[in-house]
Amino acid sequence: MAKINKVAKKKYFEQISPYKKIIADLHSKRNRMEGALKKDDPGESHKRLAIVEDNLTIVSYNIVMNSLSISFLGIRNESAINEAKRFCSLAIIQLEKVFTTLLDVPFGDYEESLKAVASFSEFKRYTLIKKTGLALSLVEESLGEKTRWKWAMVELDARLAVVAKNCLNLKTLVRGMDPRNEGYRERIEFFNLTRRMLKNSADSYRKKYELSTKRMDDFRMAISFLGALLRLSLLMSRHNEAGELKKKIDIWTKRMESDYKNQEDASRHSRQNRPGK
Repeated sequence: MAKINKVAKKKYFEQISPYKKIIADLHSKRNRMEGALKKDDPGESHKRLAIVEDNLTIVSYNIVMNSLSISFLGIRNESAINEAKRFCSLAIIQLEKVFTTLLDVPFGDYEESLKAVASFSEFKRYTLIKKTGLALSLVEESLGEKTRWKWAMVELDARLAVVAKNCLNLKTLVRGMDPRNEGYRERIEFFNLTRRMLKNSADSYRKKYELSTKRMDDFRMAISFLGALLRLSLLMSRHNEAGELKKKIDIWTKRMESDYKNQEDASRHSRQNRPGK
């Protein structure tokens, strides 16, 4: 058995050797590009998007190395999984620097970020977001359902949802939804994907609040995602949908305010009943 394990281990390292070389080369490339980034550089945003692509490539190779570890050795490559998670995070950080982290705000607050990448077409933006979402899904699958990183992955998914929303040019979106326009199918698919991402993020932050943290900032984040959804519904004149979202926001807000009051009352009662008081 020991001999078989040694053989399997040898084969595994032979298989991943070229991937590790590619990853090392990508690390060097990334470092050079990041070192060359300068504020007020008209090409800064495009350079950051190129770094995102490299980060996602690193993620994919780490996922492959983990799959090979399971196949050859029967165990997960925890180091590869952690690297994949780390580079998903780094990719999202770069996306946020390009498209901002603004959530429940008017389009005018982040419109300039889209102008900075005007030559990076809407369909390239959509493809990059979907590629990042796939990378996150692969990392989550590799981590497993019982991972200690569950809520950290919820946060990464939510941050990507914000970026996806900020990739939409809301000034041109409505007329772009005409089925006669070129790219209609891709546009509507990405719009619906973005809406699902925002809804899932609202629900996930609510679960995080209920099941884990009981922190008001998590509850507020959940409501903010609903607010962003509401803005999209109003933009598209989906009045019934907007009405339901308004009701949900009102219900969640009242629940949050009630929970906050209860927490404050409990905290005050605890202070009053401390020994020596």
